[in-house]
Amino acid sequence: MSAPVDKIQQLETIEIDIAAAIQSSAHALTELSKDKPSIKQVELHSSNFLKKLESVENNLVEQLKYLAQVSTGHPHEGSSYSGLKDAHMAYHRLEHVKSRLAELDKMKSEHIMLHTRSTPAHEPVHTVQRETSQHDMDTH
Repeated sequence: MSAPVDKIQQLETIEIDIAAAIQSSAHALTELSKDKPSIKQVELHSSNFLKKLESVENNLVEQLKYLAQVSTGHPHEGSSYSGLKDAHMAYHRLEHVKSRLAELDKMKSEHIMLHTRSTPAHEPVHTVQRETSQHDMDTH
């Protein structure tokens, strides 16, 4: 069975144990509320309550250990969390690079605009691109 399904089944078992512990404590309290409680019954229900409570505690500790392992990115069987986290972080890095490139492009455009305004009207502005002349086409 896959790890996520196992984890869900373990959580369901914990839930059942919690219900059983509550039921045992209710039986013990019901017995204690009687005019003549049976100490043997109270002890039996109290003992069942404590056993279930210990089981719940141990199983919850195991679940918490698993969650701690998953959240810190340690490799573990049956989870894609680490890979998803890496992909998510890579996406954010990509978006950051895109925004920085857009900022640099804007700065470049502003610089070019300032440069073209400061160039006197009688001087031509040189551009990087040039038109291909007929002579260039004949030589190729």
